[in-house]
Amino acid sequence: MMEIHLHNRQVFSVFLYFCMCVARCESLFYSVAEERKSGSLVANVLKDLKVDAKELSARGARLVSKTSKQYFQLDPHSGNLLIKDKIDRESLCGQHDPCVLFSEIVLENPLQLHRLEINIEDVNDNSPIFSKNQIIFEIPENIPRNTQFLLERAQDSDIGDNAVQNYTLSPNENFRLDMQSQSDGNIYAELVLEELLDREINPQIILILLAVDGGIPKRTGTAQIIIDVLDANDNAPQFGQSLYKGSILENSPLNTPVIKVEASDQDAGTNAHITYSFSQVPENVLRLFKLNKETGDIIVSGPIDYEEKHIYEMSIKATDGGGFYTYCKVIVNIQDENDNAPEVIVTSIQSPLSEDSPSNTVVALFSVSDQDSGDNGKTACNIGANLPFVLKWIENSYYQLVTLQSLDREQVSGYDITITATDQGSPRLTSTGMINIQISDVNDNPPVFERPIYELQLRENNIPGLLIGSVLADDLDSEQNAKVTYSLLLGKVLDGAVSSYISINFETGNLYAIQSLDYEEIQDFQVTVRATDKGSPPMSSDVTVRVHIMDDNDNTPFILYPLQNSTFPSSDLVPRGAEAGYLVTKVVAVDRDSGQNSWLSYQLLKATEPGLFTVGTQNGEVKTTRPISNRDTFKQSLIIVVRDNGHPSLSSSVTLRILLVEGFSDPYMKMADLPKDEVVEEEDRTLTMYLIVCLAAISSIFLFSVMVFIAIKIHKSKKIIGTYNSALGFPVGPNSQENCVDSGSGSASQMYNYEVCLAGGSLNSEFRFLRPLFPVFSVDPTNPQGNIRDPSISNPSSGPSSCAEARASLSEDAAPRAGAPGCPVNQATGANVNTNQNDWLAYQ
Repeated sequence: MMEIHLHNRQVFSVFLYFCMCVARCESLFYSVAEERKSGSLVANVLKDLKVDAKELSARGARLVSKTSKQYFQLDPHSGNLLIKDKIDRESLCGQHDPCVLFSEIVLENPLQLHRLEINIEDVNDNSPIFSKNQIIFEIPENIPRNTQFLLERAQDSDIGDNAVQNYTLSPNENFRLDMQSQSDGNIYAELVLEELLDREINPQIILILLAVDGGIPKRTGTAQIIIDVLDANDNAPQFGQSLYKGSILENSPLNTPVIKVEASDQDAGTNAHITYSFSQVPENVLRLFKLNKETGDIIVSGPIDYEEKHIYEMSIKATDGGGFYTYCKVIVNIQDENDNAPEVIVTSIQSPLSEDSPSNTVVALFSVSDQDSGDNGKTACNIGANLPFVLKWIENSYYQLVTLQSLDREQVSGYDITITATDQGSPRLTSTGMINIQISDVNDNPPVFERPIYELQLRENNIPGLLIGSVLADDLDSEQNAKVTYSLLLGKVLDGAVSSYISINFETGNLYAIQSLDYEEIQDFQVTVRATDKGSPPMSSDVTVRVHIMDDNDNTPFILYPLQNSTFPSSDLVPRGAEAGYLVTKVVAVDRDSGQNSWLSYQLLKATEPGLFTVGTQNGEVKTTRPISNRDTFKQSLIIVVRDNGHPSLSSSVTLRILLVEGFSDPYMKMADLPKDEVVEEEDRTLTMYLIVCLAAISSIFLFSVMVFIAIKIHKSKKIIGTYNSALGFPVGPNSQENCVDSGSGSASQMYNYEVCLAGGSLNSEFRFLRPLFPVFSVDPTNPQGNIRDPSISNPSSGPSSCAEARASLSEDAAPRAGAPGCPVNQATGANVNTNQNDWLAYQ
């Protein structure tokens, strides 16, 4: 029974909702009889919706019920509206007529809502029933004719013609039936006395009351009337008023007074004792109200709900001790209380929602209802602040949730929107509904690299395929739009394609060296990496990757001076009169490596006479460690090792040949700085000493020997110069620039020239160390000739506007001390492969 009342409450609320909105809503009306089996056809909605079956299916037609239970189903392919479950009208609506179920047909794209009202028609499936099988009356024998006795009304769950339409009484001599109608249209019967009773003749009368409905076929119900004839009681009770009206608030607590009825009797004694009772009151009313049979007080005995029923009508019977009784009517009005919060019913949600959806896109459709009445049933709803959505009222408490502005999934990937509905009652009641909207991604973000530029290091002589490093780009989009692939943009490194030096894994961004690299050929290079996502259309971004080649100690020091020529080995002359610290020569070397790999140190490995010479560790200068004596061997050989500072250290060696020559002395160097008179005087004294000591013949032979030796040296030097000139490559080729070495490399930044000067008029020969001749030359260590090239020499092919400059190599020349101005010492010869004025040469 409780379930029936709940259903009645829901249906009645829907009925009220229907009454409020029918004037404004265009609805589809259908009727169907109750008790039809599941799957029965109610109607086809295609014609009423003005769509065909294909469009109905394509637009996702569905049926949305206003109640918790769905009694109908819609076939979206045919448009047939079918019964889902067998319907019992009595359990849904009780005595309410019409019995209407409300639903909505929702169509998408575009969103449309069609109200559906289905009237449940009653069938005669219930028989009239009396609450008691026996109706007992105690009637005094002296009661007058036409006295009426109210009979209990038979209950029939059906309505209309299927409800009770007539009552009949079994044949008798004393009573007849008089038919009456209540305000609600229900028919009841009164038993009317036609002939006076005589207890002595007939103390008890038994009659059969038959209730007949109007259905086809007709259904009946019976009850037995037992009349006990009593002795006379002259006066019947009388109510103070025939109609009593009262009102109470719904949800009133138990035992709350409702109203009091009161009757009086003029008799005395037991005949004047009055008792009160309900008469013909339905079972559900008896559960809600209680009547005190002694006082006539009516109190609350059950839960009172305005939404279930707001008016109750009851008949109260007052009976005296002699059996006389009378009736009055009681009407109780239920006052509404704001005890029902609004209810949010979501009809349709578009989720996920694309982040590029335009403004005013409909996201969801929902309704708000309140079962209360008046201000208690008026509702308003809102959503939270700072949301890119807004509510739009449609009609009949329906709302649309639409976008207010553009969306960004990367900032907010989804929204849990709380809809707050509030009524206007006092106190206000609030309820909430939740709508979850997921934002789907569009490809609106390019990949972004972790760094603006990548600096990577790679040691030279690497293994091909070696991992150099990796780049990483992140994409704020999701799924396919966030998957990133990597590629190298076309470009050149030196004269080759980027792809011949480096490759990239398109999935991981790892960069690999394709070939082994040489620091001396390339110190660094840069490539451009592009990250592209897999969106449609794809988006990309670029980043520069700089690869720095780290030097490895893979080049041995190269000795620029002295050049090693096995055919014409050169020798350095040292006067036997040289003191300790005398500068003999300087070893000059360079290393193509860089950093500490190019730092050079010099070491005397082997000498003919250990302890006679030393070499500067940092500058390569070869000096005497003690004065040279006549006991020292004429020919001295030194092996000098040049080492770099790499790990492991690499080295080269050079052999120096030194001739200890008589007749040279350091005083020559000092005399150059003395006044002229002192020099002449010193020379005279020295000449006199030599004339006395030496014979003229011996002096001549010695001088001749020295001249021959010097001539041989000059001859050898000229050949070496020729070799130098060809190695310098003044007619440059395409690879000429590759032989250049940084002028800052090596152990010295300038070279030295040594000259031997002989005085024709003197027996004294001196060895003088002159100024530097030219800066350090660049050397190609891969050339077996030991080619020397000055980095200042320009390429002749650069055109007439460029002036090419060349410098000669080291030379050792002899000149007489008494040589007059203009005396030829040597001749420098150059060549140029250009033509016209481009091959004119100037010497400086």
